[in-house]
Amino acid sequence: MGPVARLRFLVPALLLAAVPYVMVIDLLHMPNGRLRGQTWAGVDFHTYFAAALVGLQHGWVEMYDQGLVRSVQGNLVPNQFTQPFLSPPVDSWLTAPLTALPYGVALSIWASVLLLALVFSLGWTSSYKGLSRIAAVAVAMTPWWVLLAIYVGQVVPLVAAAILVAWRLVKEDREVAAGLVLSVLVLKPNTALLVPFVLLAAGRWRVFVACAAASGVVAGLSIIAVGFEGVGDYMGSLSRLPGGASALTLGGAFGLSGTIALVVRAAIVLAVLGAAFTQRGRPGLAMAMGAIASLLTAPYLHNSDLCVLVAAAWIVWHEAPIWRAALVAMLLAASPYLLERNLGPSLQGWVYIEAAFLAGLVATAALTRQFEGRGIDTAALTGRAEFGRHATA
Repeated sequence: MGPVARLRFLVPALLLAAVPYVMVIDLLHMPNGRLRGQTWAGVDFHTYFAAALVGLQHGWVEMYDQGLVRSVQGNLVPNQFTQPFLSPPVDSWLTAPLTALPYGVALSIWASVLLLALVFSLGWTSSYKGLSRIAAVAVAMTPWWVLLAIYVGQVVPLVAAAILVAWRLVKEDREVAAGLVLSVLVLKPNTALLVPFVLLAAGRWRVFVACAAASGVVAGLSIIAVGFEGVGDYMGSLSRLPGGASALTLGGAFGLSGTIALVVRAAIVLAVLGAAFTQRGRPGLAMAMGAIASLLTAPYLHNSDLCVLVAAAWIVWHEAPIWRAALVAMLLAASPYLLERNLGPSLQGWVYIEAAFLAGLVATAALTRQFEGRGIDTAALTGRAEFGRHATA
């Protein structure tokens, strides 16, 4: 085995050796409950599950009766704190089949689905193969918010997985399929709302139409299920967001509010749409910008929503290798090791990082305009920086 071959083996092997250590730190320091003896484990799944039970037992129109949802949550897991159900109806519909199972079994299945969806979407969209692919996927799972999202049973890993799968389908010019996959964004629209719009700006109108049509069907079914009274209850619940939902927003990080915040959000959206137009031959970079811009312009976010940032970074790693050093630095900053020692960026700090990252990507798009071309070969864009040979992505 020559020096180059040994390096190609040793780098992934060392990364794989380090990943379990990082993940163990992450799991051992998951947040405790708000009161002594409580836990965060499965708390978001707990809420979806309770809303599903309310819908099945009392009718879907009652699923936004927060008092009823709170009562069901208390009966499910007495030692776990309750929270309002603020998600679209489809989130509870996904958990409805699991209500026939014991709660612990249902939670285990749900967490496994979240984990496997993200792992397989990363693996399927990677340009690596063999041990290098396994190592790359494992490293991508190490930011502290990834396991946190799975730990609490948050739907956002499914959103991140959908972005990645849609990216590959777009690269293969399977645009209708990509749009249908992107309709998964209805599970949590505030985390990646702009992705279909940047694809439209990048000339992939079939993706946008398919996504809009599928999302419209889901929205229509939701309105039929909960009725206008339920829609009113849902909108009213959104006006009373729980504490801690603003730290990852422009308001929480920069203190922006009112008209100024709207102007800044509009400027971000216009800048990203303009940059996406210059990437008509490389829509993956447009998708990454759209995902980050969605996070920056969202009115509220939670820690686990940063899983969308992982999907965006994965795309950028493959399509814009000039960013790899910065991405490695971001990965190290997201290490559970630093978080556990209070050395990593705060939540507001991640908003600053996202803003700088997005500004850099917009500049990259302006300097590397690609107005034509489909089915771009990612390998051609990532050549010498790989630590393993490419497989067809």
